[in-house]
Amino acid sequence: MEITIADKLVTLLELQEIDSRLDQLRKLRGDLPEEVKDLEDEVIGIETRIGKFQVEINALKEEIERHVHNKKDAEKLIIKYKDQQMNVRNNREFDAITKELELQELEIQLSEKRVREAEYKISVKDKEIEDTNAAKDKRSEVLEQKRQELDKLVSDSQDEEEKLIKQSEKQSKKVEDRLLKAYVRIRGGAKNGLAVVAVDRGACGGCFNVVPPQRQADIMDKQKIIICEHCGRILADADMIKVHRKKK
Repeated sequence: MEITIADKLVTLLELQEIDSRLDQLRKLRGDLPEEVKDLEDEVIGIETRIGKFQVEINALKEEIERHVHNKKDAEKLIIKYKDQQMNVRNNREFDAITKELELQELEIQLSEKRVREAEYKISVKDKEIEDTNAAKDKRSEVLEQKRQELDKLVSDSQDEEEKLIKQSEKQSKKVEDRLLKAYVRIRGGAKNGLAVVAVDRGACGGCFNVVPPQRQADIMDKQKIIICEHCGRILADADMIKVHRKKK
């Protein structure tokens, strides 16, 4: 038995009604899913920032260790040079050792300065970590609250959502592949999720642009699938939709 255009439109209308109920159910959740996702991303971003601070602190600690080691080496050299200074044979050797001693003293001073600078930077980073952790705790608290709200909404509507999803999948199988692909594509591009709309008072029920009289006549004849030339939605006769809803 050949499936008529009218039958195809009715099948699509039934699918649209199921999907619209599913859209409405999900719409009740409002912006909560997006808010939760944004908060999760924000917390991850904060954790990443803290991780970078910690990497910088570890690098500064390694720098301190290098300077401390350099200072110890310089102190050992000073002891060595002082011993040598006691056994010099002439003023030239004495002056040379004195210069080496001065260089090592400068090396110690420089190392101590670098250690102080690194310790100061660590204290700044520690404060930044403390402040960032406080911000993370606040955002995490908000996130947990939003998650609980979302979980409750999902829990309250989960059974109905699963039922509608199954109905949609079952109804989709009744629609021919080419038409189903077009329906899915149009729904994906429509803000209100409507792929099949009525022509009422000569206008498209999706974009509300006027439908030319000849196309209105074609829609009423139901001999072919008619698409709105403005928004691309599938157009159906308003009277047919009313009859279909009364039957239901």
